[in-house]
Amino acid sequence: MTYQPIKSAVDGNDERYIKNASAAKKAATELADIKTKIAASLPSKYPQRLSVRARIERLIDSRSEFFEIGMLAAYAVYDEHLPAAGLVVGVGKVCGVRCMIFANDAAVKGGCYFPLTVKKHLRGQAIAQQNKLPCLYLVDSGGANLALQSELFADADGFGRIFYQQARMSAEGIAQFAAVMGSCTAGGAYLPAMSEETIIVQQQGTIFLAGPPLVEQAIGEITDSETLGGGHMHCSTSAVCDYLAVDDADAIAQLRSLVGRLPASYYRGAPLKSIKPPRYAAEQIYPLIPSQANQPVNGYELIAHLVDDSQFDEFKALYGRTLICGFAHIKGMPVGIVANNGILFSESAIKGSHFIQLCCQRKIPLVFLHNVTGFMVGTKVEQEGIARHGAKLVTAVACADVPKITLITGNSYGAGNYGMCGRAYNPSFLFLWPNANTAVMGGAQAAGVFDAIAKKNKKIKRPNNNVDSQDLIEQYQAQSTAYYSSARLWDDGIIDPADSRAVIAESLSICLTQPVKESRFGVFRM
Repeated sequence: MTYQPIKSAVDGNDERYIKNASAAKKAATELADIKTKIAASLPSKYPQRLSVRARIERLIDSRSEFFEIGMLAAYAVYDEHLPAAGLVVGVGKVCGVRCMIFANDAAVKGGCYFPLTVKKHLRGQAIAQQNKLPCLYLVDSGGANLALQSELFADADGFGRIFYQQARMSAEGIAQFAAVMGSCTAGGAYLPAMSEETIIVQQQGTIFLAGPPLVEQAIGEITDSETLGGGHMHCSTSAVCDYLAVDDADAIAQLRSLVGRLPASYYRGAPLKSIKPPRYAAEQIYPLIPSQANQPVNGYELIAHLVDDSQFDEFKALYGRTLICGFAHIKGMPVGIVANNGILFSESAIKGSHFIQLCCQRKIPLVFLHNVTGFMVGTKVEQEGIARHGAKLVTAVACADVPKITLITGNSYGAGNYGMCGRAYNPSFLFLWPNANTAVMGGAQAAGVFDAIAKKNKKIKRPNNNVDSQDLIEQYQAQSTAYYSSARLWDDGIIDPADSRAVIAESLSICLTQPVKESRFGVFRM
């Protein structure tokens, strides 16, 4: 079998596709508006300082893009406005080196860490550790939010885990650099103190375990911020910092200099073949997106709009046809694609398991195009052993140590989420379209289950004070949307469907800065 072009069957004059395109473009516009509001700088007490995004823009190479992670974190979660959870995280090229950048936004609650801020910081560190990306910290934070300390301090994935991860990454040879551009208080003081090299802005950056008010309360000493933890003191006396900067711009220039003298091993890139764009424009993906959530995205059409020259070498094309598997290239990088084209049957699971093992054997990254309502149910399939076959697929996904990129283009329900590399299965990156829905099942199905159980056993009540079916359906709908998911960092962000190829390609490029690991699989039940 050789690579064959996939020819799109979309008719631009078909009323159904026109309706799809209109709804998809409207959703993309709404997403863009929300992102614009999140990215807008809040008023700062220090107008002479650069905003958090202006700092990042100046730090990364000109004509390069910042690949942001978790932009919608904390969106509509807390009672107070917390854009991007007060922390901007993402990958950017600095002196030609891909780096993970963490930048506190002091205009958002003084840059203090909320529970979701901690979760976002840890996600950025996990990506950096997995892909051996140098970490650059633009520190401007008041530390942990004291009012929410019970939710972010003491647990295994609490505030302290940030510094644990920082130490572990340094031990692995992953560079850790910090620029202190504002307040750095209490536990947060360990971030620059544990960095390998640290810059601090004079008369602006401060580092101390306890600020002047707490020092006075604790030991009766009256002092000021500069004496206690200012830049000149830390560079000349305490040696907590290594370089003194005169302002934000100087600190960023010095930080770029630190990255610029990293050894040649940091200057890595993905091996590329000649790049050919798909045969269809990016905007032609909109008509593919159903305007109704219960309608599937055609997997072949989607692949045709994402891969180089729309060329695809399909694996087991006549078997398990509700799961499409095959080989392609995205911006010159080889990939194995696993795409839903209906509900999962035993044959689909067997086919997917085989294909994933093939890709791992050949060290080919996997791209999951994820739109699934789950595995088939019923007496016939249970007797065929669908649980056993589904377990094969879940095992294959769990043990695959090649880069795994997941894009949820529609529904993500039940065990289908597991078999298609949902968040629990450690995808390297996971993104959603605005129309995506993630839940244990659909709201109507959940209501039906409770109805059936209640009819059999009158003592059993519905959840949430015995709400009626419509209330339960609405609850499920509200809690399964892409925005609900992204706000809680169940994914790495919601993207415009037209950007799918670019986002997948950048994700692959980040992952392929490192050699692909060997995969070892658990026992497959036969």
